[in-house]
Amino acid sequence: MSFNIISVFLVAVALAMDAFSVSLTKGFTQKNLTRSQKLWYGIFFGFFQFMMPVIGYYCVSTVSFAVESFAPIIAFILLTGIGANMIRESLSGDDEEITDEFSFKEVTLLAVATSIDAFAVGITIALLNDPLWISAVIIGVVAFAFSIAGIYIGHKLGDYFGDKFQIIGGVILILIGIKTLLRL
Repeated sequence: MSFNIISVFLVAVALAMDAFSVSLTKGFTQKNLTRSQKLWYGIFFGFFQFMMPVIGYYCVSTVSFAVESFAPIIAFILLTGIGANMIRESLSGDDEEITDEFSFKEVTLLAVATSIDAFAVGITIALLNDPLWISAVIIGVVAFAFSIAGIYIGHKLGDYFGDKFQIIGGVILILIGIKTLLRL
């Protein structure tokens, strides 16, 4: 039962991979993001990755089993819905319909969908009696950093490869949703 900061960091990196993938996707599909909007992605992804372990930690004795069993389904629905909408907009042929605008609602949905796994990590932290706040901060900071990196890398890739990344981005979101659902 000894706390290992390297293990927490590795868990944080694993948790941040979905946030990185989604940020990468948004970076190459949303060409007109300002620096502050890119920062919002990092803030939202980092915040939710930070909060979910805290919520899981405090819910360990009450609702953990109910939420844990539905979490993959919720993440699947959110990610698949957003991904399918991206593909539909891209294939419609109407360039004006493609959403290239920043949306706090969409960022929130994506941040929640990619951070649901962190809830289960919070339960594990409680069961192992590991320090919650150090773990949660590391998880949040790593998610923030990976999200910002994903947005910037995706933006550069989108500039290089062009408009069809909207379809690829939608497919990536759907695949992340399916991967989450298959963990049932």
